[in-house]
Amino acid sequence: MNVCVVALGKIGLPVAVQIASKGHRVIGCDVDAGVVASVNAGTPPFRGEAGLDELLAQVTRDGNLTATTDVTGTVGASDVVVVLVPLSVDASAKPDFAALDTATASIGSGLQPDTLVVYETTLPVGVTRQRLAPALAAASGLTPGRDLFVAFSPERVRSGRILSDLRRYPKIVGGIDDESTARAVRFYEAVLDFDPRPDLTRGNGVWAMGSAEEAELAKLTDTTYRDVNIALANEFAQYADRIGADIGRVIKAANSQLQAYILDPGMVGGHCIPVYPHLYLSGDPEARLPALGRAVNDAVPAYAVSRLGGAVGDLAGRRVAVLGLAYRGGVKEAAFSGAFGLVAELVRVGAEPVVHDPLYTDDEIRAFGLTPYHLGDPVDAAIVQADHAEYRTLAPDDLPGAHALLDARDVTDPARWTGVARLLLGRP
Repeated sequence: MNVCVVALGKIGLPVAVQIASKGHRVIGCDVDAGVVASVNAGTPPFRGEAGLDELLAQVTRDGNLTATTDVTGTVGASDVVVVLVPLSVDASAKPDFAALDTATASIGSGLQPDTLVVYETTLPVGVTRQRLAPALAAASGLTPGRDLFVAFSPERVRSGRILSDLRRYPKIVGGIDDESTARAVRFYEAVLDFDPRPDLTRGNGVWAMGSAEEAELAKLTDTTYRDVNIALANEFAQYADRIGADIGRVIKAANSQLQAYILDPGMVGGHCIPVYPHLYLSGDPEARLPALGRAVNDAVPAYAVSRLGGAVGDLAGRRVAVLGLAYRGGVKEAAFSGAFGLVAELVRVGAEPVVHDPLYTDDEIRAFGLTPYHLGDPVDAAIVQADHAEYRTLAPDDLPGAHALLDARDVTDPARWTGVARLLLGRP
């Protein structure tokens, strides 16, 4: 097959590489000329994705993967188009379709009859059928279900392990009609391999859903469930703080009853969990729990600062280090990171926030409007926001003058923190 992958970001590029590794001819499209040049050179434009460096070098060397900025021209020579343009939310938490609409218009302008277009971007329910398929039809003059086939198949992977996750999880597929679903199923069966999963109720592989809406809802229920689950854990953790209980022991005990599965409390960040409940709510605005879960989790940085203040005293005028700009350990990605909420709350209470992250340079931290911090410089207190491996050996000497450390990720070694208060969320 000739396959066009639109958007070569942290998910799109590994997907393109996976398809190319199965012997198909893939052209990846991206608006960033620097990304295109890097891919054509066989070098990932970002680091930290297991197995990507070697596989990208192989498929570009073999000629199975090239990249370009020309979406319309590439689509015109493709049998299948896979779209991974990100969809986020605006300042009012509403879906911002600008980038996706622009990409869809470019795709539609190049479409030829009998092409399959699959969106992997996480979407609100109904968007594939009601917004994207009509836009493709309007730009191409083709008729969905007759000479244009459109399906939704959500990405279900996590940065750092995308290639292995493509094998680990069933590929969910739902089209705007039966033929679109069938074509998308055949496509993914030809480009993916799957690990055995005896834990599943059906065999691991490509799972056809009843419609695009079912596939859209499946992804949103997965991610919204996790957000609500973490919000419940955060409520439990704050109650545990009030009564002097250890929420870690409590959750382990609760989860020993196999019908319980409570996640760990803490700050929630990244492109997915803080965003996708809002995408769900855009289709189901009467839902109550997703909105409440978002409110609870959005308030955790403020709670963390108040807990630190309870140990240190008035934080006004105090220099407080936020350790970790990335939203989680080992991943150089700051989207919706808890660091921003911590900094905002520290500013609100009159503190002087400074930020450290081993994955970011000082200039990169400044580009976010933040003040860089170096371990070893004097500070009054600190909050561990990201569970970077580098913080496992953190000790008071790294934070001279600190009266307290709030380890919101429980990543530091308690044995190293004699003489300085080490606080955890939901643990005495």
